Amino acid sequence: MTGTVTAGNRNFVAAGTLSRAVLSECVRTATAAPSLHNSQPWRFRIGDEHVDVYADRTRQLTVLDPAGRELLISVGAAVFTLRLAIRDAGCLPVLELFPEPGEPDLVARVSVGRRAASTPGVASLALAVGRRHTNRYPFADTALPADAVERLVTAAHLEGAALAVASPVGRDAILGMSRAADRRLRHRDGYDDELARWTQPGRSRRDGVPVTAIGPWDALEILPVRDFALPRRDRDPLTAEFEPHPAIVVLATRGDGPAEWLKAGQALQRVLLTATALGLATTPISQPVELPAVRALLTDTGTGTWAQMVLRVGYGRPVPATPRRPLKDVLLG
Repeated sequence: MTGTVTAGNRNFVAAGTLSRAVLSECVRTATAAPSLHNSQPWRFRIGDEHVDVYADRTRQLTVLDPAGRELLISVGAAVFTLRLAIRDAGCLPVLELFPEPGEPDLVARVSVGRRAASTPGVASLALAVGRRHTNRYPFADTALPADAVERLVTAAHLEGAALAVASPVGRDAILGMSRAADRRLRHRDGYDDELARWTQPGRSRRDGVPVTAIGPWDALEILPVRDFALPRRDRDPLTAEFEPHPAIVVLATRGDGPAEWLKAGQALQRVLLTATALGLATTPISQPVELPAVRALLTDTGTGTWAQMVLRVGYGRPVPATPRRPLKDVLLG
């Protein structure tokens, strides 16, 4: 985000001051970040003028995400949202990844840098945090404006990632690969049990994918909508006609390791919030990057540019928020 400082420049930044209460609210804002199956795989520890962000491996989806790549993308999205909240609170965030080599699950430390008033751009993204929701419903069959596409591409670039808009031919190929990947994933051992874990309804549940967020099945089977209907297989799933020519974008990073996964998560959240601020709806299509063989087809081995996430972007109906765990459940003492 504009004004963010890396730890390497920290000696040149005079620290501002944010109270623990303000930092707690920044953490609460960070928990609104997206995550695979709304697993919310993060923990936070508030220190003296900084917040440590941890990966919570107990919330890893080991069938879909055995390497923890999507887990770290999810945590990276929370890191960006924390940075944004601190920036909107009037200080520059100072980011350091993997600050303690002996603690691999301590993935980021976000410290409070010098005072700096929020800007309209920062405020716009901050306002979008509470309005950003994964939208699994049909979108309007309307092309994205060129200036909106440019802003999404720029958002990814600002976080050190690349966003490519698929051509019509590329879009059809990606959707075909996505449908094939979805079918193969459903036959993985343990897939149904893992899906049930994150879709099982509960009155007091504050994570997972609720029925209100599942959305209909694509009647034309163009889009590989994740089959979250597992707990309700005794009923016919809802169907609807989705847009025939969805806008598909691919988020990629140079390199493919834990640091790049965190970078991808931060870029993903900036792209999603930028889209929300522009009045656009978004849906992650993660199946093609959950199978190594399919993901390799989206990767440029010559430049070492690895596909990290596929997104569908367009104009959609408003959808409700998914639940979030209370602050006490994600704060470490």
